[in-house]
Amino acid sequence: MKILESVEQLNEWKNKENVIMYFTAGWCPDCRVIEPVLPEIEEEFPAYTFIKINRDDFIEICQEHDVYGIPSFLAFSNGKETGRFVSKDRKTKEEIVDFLQGLS
Repeated sequence: MKILESVEQLNEWKNKENVIMYFTAGWCPDCRVIEPVLPEIEEEFPAYTFIKINRDDFIEICQEHDVYGIPSFLAFSNGKETGRFVSKDRKTKEEIVDFLQGLS
C-alpha cells in the first residue's frame, strides 16, 4: 500500500490509475482492526493501487470528498469516482471485499 505524501501525488495517481483511497488515522481503533487484513485484500485486487491517507494530515482531501468517518474507502478510475464505502462504522474484511467486487 502506498502512503500519501502530498495532494499532488494523489491527483497524479487518481488521474492515471485505478485507485482505492483508504482513509485512516493513528488514533482510530476500527482502522487498527482491519489493517492486518488489508495486505490480503490488496493482493486479491491487483488491478487497483491502494493509497493510505491519514485523515489528520490531509483533512482537506477528506472534506473535498465528503469523507467524515473512518475507516473509509473511495475508488477512482481515470480521475472519476467509481465507488465509495464511507461511514464511521467498523468494516469487516468481507464488507470491504464485497465493495471492491462491486466495482468491476
